[in-house]
Amino acid sequence: MQVEIITPESKIFQGEAEAVQLPGLDGSFQVLANHAPIISALVEGEVKVNLTQDFIETDGVNDVVYADGSNKRLIRVKIKGGVMEMLNNKVIVLAE
Repeated sequence: MQVEIITPESKIFQGEAEAVQLPGLDGSFQVLANHAPIISALVEGEVKVNLTQDFIETDGVNDVVYADGSNKRLIRVKIKGGVMEMLNNKVIVLAE
């Protein structure tokens, strides 16, 4: 599935993923490829994205998007809240 994480300033991540774990209002939840359509509010926490291939770090986003230790297919993004939408096998996270 396609994943985009967007802040008011810029698009901080775009790529292919197998799963996305998000900090929802009632607790953490996960969406997988071909999940039913969903919209949810998000609270402060981390978005964890299981990528389909290794994450290649680029200059300028290392302080926001980072690989989880030795697992180069898992990235974490800290957010202060926001909204997510899953529709047509695409996850869009509008984050603060």
